[in-house]
Amino acid sequence: MADKQYPVADLREMTDDQLVTEMDEAYKNLFNLRMRHATRQLEQHQALGRARRRIARIKTIQTERRLGITRG
Repeated sequence: MADKQYPVADLREMTDDQLVTEMDEAYKNLFNLRMRHATRQLEQHQALGRARRRIARIKTIQTERRLGITRG
């Protein structure tokens, strides 16, 4: 997932399986960022927040689908 940034609309177009794969990649990325932060190798500290927000967006879309909520 390196520095890929999908707009929310692109995430909404993904299938459920694709979202699960994207979530796995997002968690791996967050773990790597945390390790780099702990060893003081992380230069872009805002990357941690972006990674957490990405996970939250994916979880929100999965919850909306599970509850049958439709969004623009």
